[in-house]
Amino acid sequence: MAEAPREARADALLDAVRDEQQRRLKIFLGAAPGVGKTWAMLSAARELKKQGVDVVVGIVETHERAETTALLEGLEVLPRRPVSYHGRDFEEFDLDAALARKPAVLLVDELAHTNLPGGRHERRWQDIAELLDAGIEVYTALNVQHLESLNDQVRRITGVAVRERVPDTFLDRARDIVLVDLPPRELIQRLKQGKVYVPETAAAALDAFFTPTNLASLRELAVETVAGHVESDLRGSMLARGAAMPVRRRVLAAIDGYAQSEYLVRMARRIAERRGARWGVAFVDTGAPVEAGRRERLEAALRLARRLGGDGEILRGHAIADELLAYAEREGVGQIVLGRTRERVFARMAGRSLTQQLLHRGAHLELTIIATPAERAAARRRLRLPRPPGGLGRRREYFFATLTTIVALACAFVAERYLSVANLSLIFLTAVLVVAVRTRMAVAFYTAVLCFIADNFFFMPPIYTLQISSPNDVLTVFLFLVAALVCSRLATRLVLQLESLRAAHVQSRALLALGHRLATSTDAAGIRAAGAAALAQTLGCETALLARDASDAMRVAASSPADMRLQTQDLAAADWCERHAAQAGRFTDTLNAAPCWLLPLGGEDNRVGVAALRFPPGASEPDPDRRSLALTMVQDIGQTLARARLADELEGARVQGETERLRNALLSSVSHDLRSPLASIIGSAGTLADYDEKLPANERRELLEAILGEGQRLDRYIQNLLDMTRLGHGTLKLNRDWTDVAEIVAAAVTRLRKLFPEVRVDTVLPPDTVLLYVHPALIEQALFNILENAERFSPPQQPVLVVVRVAGDKLLIEVSDRGPGIPENERARIFDMFYSVSRGDRDIGGTGLGLAICRGMIGAHGGSVEALPREGGGTTIRISLPLPSEPPNPDPSA
Repeated sequence: MAEAPREARADALLDAVRDEQQRRLKIFLGAAPGVGKTWAMLSAARELKKQGVDVVVGIVETHERAETTALLEGLEVLPRRPVSYHGRDFEEFDLDAALARKPAVLLVDELAHTNLPGGRHERRWQDIAELLDAGIEVYTALNVQHLESLNDQVRRITGVAVRERVPDTFLDRARDIVLVDLPPRELIQRLKQGKVYVPETAAAALDAFFTPTNLASLRELAVETVAGHVESDLRGSMLARGAAMPVRRRVLAAIDGYAQSEYLVRMARRIAERRGARWGVAFVDTGAPVEAGRRERLEAALRLARRLGGDGEILRGHAIADELLAYAEREGVGQIVLGRTRERVFARMAGRSLTQQLLHRGAHLELTIIATPAERAAARRRLRLPRPPGGLGRRREYFFATLTTIVALACAFVAERYLSVANLSLIFLTAVLVVAVRTRMAVAFYTAVLCFIADNFFFMPPIYTLQISSPNDVLTVFLFLVAALVCSRLATRLVLQLESLRAAHVQSRALLALGHRLATSTDAAGIRAAGAAALAQTLGCETALLARDASDAMRVAASSPADMRLQTQDLAAADWCERHAAQAGRFTDTLNAAPCWLLPLGGEDNRVGVAALRFPPGASEPDPDRRSLALTMVQDIGQTLARARLADELEGARVQGETERLRNALLSSVSHDLRSPLASIIGSAGTLADYDEKLPANERRELLEAILGEGQRLDRYIQNLLDMTRLGHGTLKLNRDWTDVAEIVAAAVTRLRKLFPEVRVDTVLPPDTVLLYVHPALIEQALFNILENAERFSPPQQPVLVVVRVAGDKLLIEVSDRGPGIPENERARIFDMFYSVSRGDRDIGGTGLGLAICRGMIGAHGGSVEALPREGGGTTIRISLPLPSEPPNPDPSA
């Protein structure tokens, strides 16, 4: 046996682990009622109870069978939920009570049961799905005739249409399927003994459903179903152990919306299940008008495919075979399932039926042609019975075609008598084209035949007969008919393609408009408002986007119209939709009493809310195009909201990281820049206190100067912290006044020389007086911080250069030093708070706040600060301040 690829083995192992953790369903499957499914389920539950497992009976139908009722003794049974329906009282399974009790194993009988209105779900299998999602292991029972994919076969075998059906995909969640079997003879004997139904019902069942032939066929279906799941489990086990399995390509069912479409869907599901392959359903929209009945059957088939776990696709193109082959090549389809082709006479004559095209061009594909007995019988009836004239199209289209032919005939009479037009066939050909553009192919063909007869009867000699005397006229008339048919076909195809392109264009414009609106929205509130407006405008319905509030309840975050209010049923359905990331409400099988159609925004791993679409009460279910457009738009809105939330989370993480960095820097700065001067002050003061008179006068003076210097240093540090706090909170007030820039420079240099007596500062001032309308003390402090930073980095005996100059409407103050310089990628960061690198001022006793304060003070005046390299080595810090537009008025009274 060949070895499977490593990736396949890894996936199989992961699937096995995931199944072990998530698959908590055990199904007792039988071929018919009465084979002992409930008895086997209760027996298994009693064995678990003996082993100490917490087993609870959610609901079990004993049908008054004594042996079944006896098995309930000793088991905890949940009370049922009372329901009133049409004036009668019933009891249903209480889903909320089961979720609150949350046992290890819960017994829920009759998987295919339909719940009475008022519950959370329409079907019991949906209740069980919610129990499984909550982590509860469930035991349940099912008859094989209730499987969705077997519905047509069961109806053909028994003649009974089963209404309560379970999608086959639900069986994929089963960890174990136990086949409960009983030979037909024994089952019929039990029925006669009254162990299945009461005598009156049993007699009718024996005559209708419980015949030996029916039971044998149903038994075979049950065995095939269990065998298919055993094969699937074996396939996964072999892959997990490294044994290779044959490559399974996709199965595709091509449907056309006619009566056999649902049958094809079910057959495709069965074929794919036996092959262990993925599958889907495709309909090719050629742009031709689709009748209401056919549209409804098409939508039902697509919904059925999705319920059974397949994909539903609508392809667009004028050639069905081309689109199917292209899709098969693109998606890796290996088998196409077709119904019996509805061939036209001319298509058969030309050898261009869909089946023949696929056989000729799809040599690498496996084609399965399926015809139901009902379809064959209908085909025979179509051959025997003539088609009524009105069945080819709408009556008004044929009336329009007849009227157009009459107008063309009148124009031909006028042209022949008064205009001497030789070739009157062009007039009739024009009439055919007009009808082909406005209607369908069948009507255009009808017009071509009418025009052919009219041209022959009224204008071809001998006139007023259908005979043709000249051989040339025979060729002319038949060439006209061929040309009319070809032109009508081309015109009809062009119109259909145009309609298809128009529909696609409408969808593209809607998605483009939505994308533009979402792109211009900057936050979640704007995205929701834009999305709600776009959905309402495009789909023609009221729209609300819901999100969870602080109390974890669903609330309307945006709506169109703005005053849209949701009912309690809508909010309950929205809560379920968001928690399960699945559709709910109207047009679905879950909480369909809600007036709104609820669609989840985002997926299971990224829930960002719910879209509620409320159509008018009498509106029908959206067609596949509108449904697909709605789902696509909702998906785009959800993805945009997810990106916005991710961006907010990243920004929050960045801010948190920056805050943490600043906090650590502040703690480091406080621990260093506060403790160092305090330690020096305490040490000097302690020395003076202990050795006051014993110390020489010069040493006492040095200690006092050290205390004074460190105290001033501590005062500057605290002042810097206060200034940064005021800048950060926007409370720094500017007391502007007119002042000479030379005075500011002189004051800052004087302060620097007091702090560093040996510093050298060279200043270059403009020859004329330059006045600034600023807060003088703040500008002086900013310049002092820059001078102090420059002095710390300047080598000994190297002066600090201060240059003041006017550049246009700006005043530039440049402070240059001959220090080690600053790398280009770090020049902007030196103005950040607590900036600290090997070249930063922290390594030389700075606080890391001076330049940040400088930037804040200068920025408050509308200026800027930047770091530039200095020629010959070093750094230049440039302050740029705006010059006032008007000089001060010397006369206050003016």
